[in-house]
Amino acid sequence: MIYSLRGKVLEIQPTSCVIECNGVGYAVGISLQTSDKIKPGENVFIYIQQIIREDANLLFGFNTLLEKEMFNLLISVNGVGAVSTLIMLSTFSLQEIASAIQSGNSGLIQKAKGIGTKTAERIIVDLRDKVQKFGLSEENISQISDNKIKEESLSALEVLGIPKKMSEKIADRILKENPAFTTEELVKQILKKI
Repeated sequence: MIYSLRGKVLEIQPTSCVIECNGVGYAVGISLQTSDKIKPGENVFIYIQQIIREDANLLFGFNTLLEKEMFNLLISVNGVGAVSTLIMLSTFSLQEIASAIQSGNSGLIQKAKGIGTKTAERIIVDLRDKVQKFGLSEENISQISDNKIKEESLSALEVLGIPKKMSEKIADRILKENPAFTTEELVKQILKKI
């Protein structure tokens, strides 16, 4: 079973690409989310889901493991094929799909081409308990990361004898202006402003 491919993108279409690995070109079906992340001529790493049928050996590629996991969950539902799933992954973000499933919003799921009422309801029933981890939005993930950096910085400053209350307000202001700081950069910036 092929788990991943690392190689050069030879061709790219909105829903497929060809990746050359050691002289062999692999045709891979992809969603628009993954298509947006790769460019022709670049070296890429993508996760692969291989589906072997009587008449075909198909490869589907994903930029992230979460997208691959959502793909596998969706194709596990009776009546949902790989192509319908790629269309759904191209139409909605992972969070939107998870949110629609958890809230029972079959109308949103049906907006993906090829998904009817019965299939949408089956997706909701089968996957409602399995999609919780996809519910975190990118904004929430970013906030969790910011909080971790902030807490590590405040702890380091406490070791240096600077009260947490004083440094916390400065840290909040700095992170608002530049949320991409590492712990070390944040500590340096706080020390400059004290």
